[in-house]
Amino acid sequence: MADVPVDSVVTVPVAIVGAGPAGLMLAHLLGRAGVATVAVDTRTRHEIETTQRAGILEAGVARDLVETGVSDRVLRDGHEHEGIEVRSAGRPYRIDFKELVSASTWLYPQTDVFVDLADARERDGGTVHFGIRDTEVLGITTDAPRVRYTAPDGTRHEIRARYVVGADGSRSMCRDLVPEDRRVRYGKEYPFAWFGILAEAPPSAPELVYARSAHGFALISRRTDAVQRMYFQCSPDASADDWSDDRIWETLQARVAGEDGFRLKEGPITEKTVLRFRSFVQEPMRWGSLLLAGDAAHTVPPTGARGLNLALHDVKVLAGVLTRALGGAGANALDAYEPRALQRVWRAQNFSSWMTRLLHTAPGASAFDLRRQLGELDNVVGTRAGRAYLAEQYTGWPTRAH
Repeated sequence: MADVPVDSVVTVPVAIVGAGPAGLMLAHLLGRAGVATVAVDTRTRHEIETTQRAGILEAGVARDLVETGVSDRVLRDGHEHEGIEVRSAGRPYRIDFKELVSASTWLYPQTDVFVDLADARERDGGTVHFGIRDTEVLGITTDAPRVRYTAPDGTRHEIRARYVVGADGSRSMCRDLVPEDRRVRYGKEYPFAWFGILAEAPPSAPELVYARSAHGFALISRRTDAVQRMYFQCSPDASADDWSDDRIWETLQARVAGEDGFRLKEGPITEKTVLRFRSFVQEPMRWGSLLLAGDAAHTVPPTGARGLNLALHDVKVLAGVLTRALGGAGANALDAYEPRALQRVWRAQNFSSWMTRLLHTAPGASAFDLRRQLGELDNVVGTRAGRAYLAEQYTGWPTRAH
């Protein structure tokens, strides 16, 4: 549709394709630095803010939301967690983040992060267009790339920019703009999935619970004091419609049961989903005037709670280098983006893959595989060094400089 006449043209330093948390946080940070942006997304605002996603934030990410002026709601409505519980063979082990690495995490749903950012963009006069279609990104190998799109009312518009950022999620069209012979894609498909539920019930535990038993894996999380989020390992081919509420609760209770008599608090199940997951990284994260951020460049399995944190780390780094590039340093300032981002990405890929393999049962695993896996888990939860490793990885390497 590149030759179709447009109804309006706007010129800004940075155009952002994707207005989820990563795209909006980038727009917010650039706006604070005096850099104008336009962000667009094919989804409506309602669609984004009602899609349940991850809910664990690194303390640094929560602090950024507050200190950069997005909102302090995370401090009021979020829950600071100073550890997690790992249940192995029915025995509970607490991983004390504060004691081990002087860190914590925040339980705060991604939907709330998005709402805070979208509200902040409105408050600050930022330009965001939701519900658009027919997106095209043109001229990325030039100094004058363009983004064209069709608005919900059918009119056609063009954004002229110096740089375009692709923050358009795991089904990114921007990543495909990097020529096939110049990109490398790394990936791994996992032979299992998570069956996730939302339940109207009080919390079953004060912190997240990761359980590994002879019955399989389960994760007990929460969204609010009245709504809980829980998962258990299932086949990637599982259908949510095949599971009754009674069967779901029976499965979850069996996977967390132990010698301490722990039981989940049950309630009406309001949502059932099957979450397939994989590891993915595309390099390079920059091509000409196009830069990739968040899920457009990398995805991780959800076990280690890294996905949203990685995306927001990307855009924090990217906002800094874009500000310098546009402030007179030129395009060479962007050379710092990919190495800094990828260092954290590959650390997170390693941790997420390790934790996934540690806690899940692979199809066809032998008796030796299962006993070896329990031995590894015992090494983690039963030694201070193992617990400290898990704590540092889970909280985002808070004691290390990057």
